[in-house]
Formats: sequence, C-alpha cells, structure tokens
Amino acid sequence: MSDYRILSGQWVLPMVPRGAALADHAVVIRDGRIVEVLPLTLAVDRHPGAEHQSFPRHALLPGFVNAHTHAAMTLLRGVGGDLPLMDWLQHHVWPAEARLLSPEFVRDGSLLAVAEMLRGGTTCFSDMYLFPEETAKVVDTSGIRAVLGLTVIDFPTPWAQTPDAYFEKGERLAGHWQGHERITFTVAPHAPYTVGDDSLRRIVQRAEAMNVPVHMHVHETAHEVDTSMREHGCRPFDRLANLGLLEHAFAAVHMTQIDEAEHERLPQTLVSVVHCPESNLKLASGFCPVARLQKNGVNVALGTDGVASNNDLDMLGEMRTAALLAKGVAGDATAVSAAQALEMATLNGARALGIGDRVGSLEPGKQADIIALDLGHLEFQPAHDPHAQIVYAATREAVTDVFVAGRPLLRNRELLTLDLEEVTTMARAWRERAQAI
Repeated sequence: MSDYRILSGQWVLPMVPRGAALADHAVVIRDGRIVEVLPLTLAVDRHPGAEHQSFPRHALLPGFVNAHTHAAMTLLRGVGGDLPLMDWLQHHVWPAEARLLSPEFVRDGSLLAVAEMLRGGTTCFSDMYLFPEETAKVVDTSGIRAVLGLTVIDFPTPWAQTPDAYFEKGERLAGHWQGHERITFTVAPHAPYTVGDDSLRRIVQRAEAMNVPVHMHVHETAHEVDTSMREHGCRPFDRLANLGLLEHAFAAVHMTQIDEAEHERLPQTLVSVVHCPESNLKLASGFCPVARLQKNGVNVALGTDGVASNNDLDMLGEMRTAALLAKGVAGDATAVSAAQALEMATLNGARALGIGDRVGSLEPGKQADIIALDLGHLEFQPAHDPHAQIVYAATREAVTDVFVAGRPLLRNRELLTLDLEEVTTMARAWRERAQAI
C-alpha cells in the first residue's frame, strides 16, 4: 500500500488563486502534508496504490481559522445577553468568572468549544484566555490546531496576581509546548484599557524574542477610544504605535472605530485586523469598515469572539454576516464577495496569526488541514458557484469530514477524538453548577 492518500471532491477550493473552483480535482497527502492538487484522473494515475477517499457531492477546502475567540467562555453561553460591552463585562461576565474560573472550568470549556468548532469545520483557533495550559492539553489530545495567547492583564485574576506572574507563566507555557506540531503562540495583552505602558513595552520585547505576533482587542468601542483620550491624551492606536507595538506583526481584534488618519496609516504597518461581526453587532460596538480596509491592502481575518458574546463558534455564520454587513456598511453590493469571505475565514486568518506558511490554503507543502462540505442537498441546488453556496446558504450541518495535518477528526459528522455525549453531559453539569452559586 502506498503511503500517499488521495482526497477527491466535486470541487476543490484551494484559496490560491482567489475564487478558484477546481472541478473533479483531488488533494494528494503524504505524512500530513499536501503533496499536490490536481485532476482526479491524473492523481490516480500518478499514485495507483494510494488510499482514495471520494467526496463526490462535496467541496474540499482549507479548514476554517477562527482568528479570535475565548474558548473556555463557551461555558458562559448566554450569560448577560443583550447588553453593551462594559455593562456586560463588569456586571455579568467578570462576576461569573470570579465565581467559576479555575483550571477545571477552562479544561471543560475548551473541550466544549473544540467539539463545537470541529463540527463546524474549524481546524485552527486563536485563543485568548486564562489558564491556557489547560487549553493546550485539550488541543494536544483532540487533534485540533491552535494559536494560544500568552495573556497579560494588569490586574489580578485566579490565574496570575501581578504583571510579572503573567509574563512568567506565559514563558513557562511556551517553553513547555515549544516545537509542538499544532500549537503555536501569540503574545496577548487583553486591551488598551487593561494593560499599562510598562507591560506593553515588555510585550514588544517578548514578541520580538519569540518571533510571534501580538494579539489584542483594539478600538472595540467608542467608549474605549474616549477613555484613552482622557487618560492618555491620544487614541489607543496612537498609543500602541508610540510604544512600538505596530512595528511588528500585530493582530488587532475588532477595530470598529477607525478615523481617517488611521485608515491612511494602517496599510503602512504590519497590522492585520480580526473582524468579529456577530459579537460587535450583539454588543452594539460598531462596524468594522472591512471593505475599505481590504481596498487599502490591509489583511482582514475573521473570528467569532467568545461564545458569551456571540453565542456560537460558527465560522460559516460569521462569514455570511461579514459579507452581508460589509455590503450594507459600504453601500456596495460588490464589497466582500463570497470568495473574499472564504479567504478571510481561512488564509487571511492564518496570515494574521503568523502561520500562513503552514495552513490556510490547499497548496503543496502546507499542512493538510482540510474540510469537506456536502453541497449535494436540495437546499444547495442548483450549485452554480460553490463559494456562494458555502457563504450564503451552508450551515454547519453541511460539514461532514474534518482533517488536521491529514488526521481525520470528524467523519460523517461523528467526532473521532472527543465523546460527544460526555462533552454534552459535562456542559449541562456546569449549567447546574453555575445556577447553584
């Protein structure tokens, strides 16, 4: 038996070049990496002994990259709904975390999140939360890929009591998992209003030493910008620039408040914007001007944010919302095409997280993070354009199979590395536990 494997579909959507839909093509895999993408007949001829898995009604495409979430907060799904950001944080989320937050909470919440993400076609997620060592263990055992934030906040939490403790714990975590095939890192200061200048200067040094991006909530609300003007005499973006953070790879999450000067300056930086449209809409935080950013050449990725403010980890839903919202905000029906939305959810996310050379597209040499979406159902017919069907019509139920580094993690909608019943039972137990406090 050959050590090559062939995955074939009705279409292969490689993401490079943008909008390509390769009919009756195959992806050839060896040792967890993509060897080539080519017509099925040619793939079979070149690799006659290879194991062949056929998806005759499906589109094969890169797994979704959720470029910003707080995985363990899945256990807070629905807590403090229908409120603005600071009210939601100060009066609901932070008090709930004060009562519940622990290594066990993060482990179980991450398990629930990973199960949900895999069933929705997400093969990689960027996390920003506390007790990240617990999330790393879940990533390791489940088979998913993750970019874990080394969180820094300038106030005490159950995970760390001082800025020094955040940096020390983050350094130990990164050292422990260094070289892991599926775990990489960002340095993740929470937000301009929770991290001071001294810590931000140290973050620049840490990111340089590790050669990883900084990942941070920035310009999420008008209130954040107004507070910065009062306390620092400048907007958060200017403050970060003055401290040297924007001279390095930087994933700025949300960016709903961008003025003219920032629009001109952003393309001259190494900033990627991570757009979280459903969370921003639910919290009434504002609108990220995605179409204008893309027109100016800024890399725009897509994230769900945490379940507590969304209330799901559904990248298909996020793509649809992003595409539709961008058209409304720009007043332009051509803004954020279906192909662009898919790119935001895959390759752009990988680029924002510093792993665009590994994942995000189906190209030779990259990790075989691949998902199969069944577009054969009546609701997708006639399937003139698979990009449009995926972005504007598909739901998570269309995701049948998921591979990370060539390893199957979901087969015919069945999780292979996690027990769905156990995870569901655990989540229900946390609901009862929260209600009892």
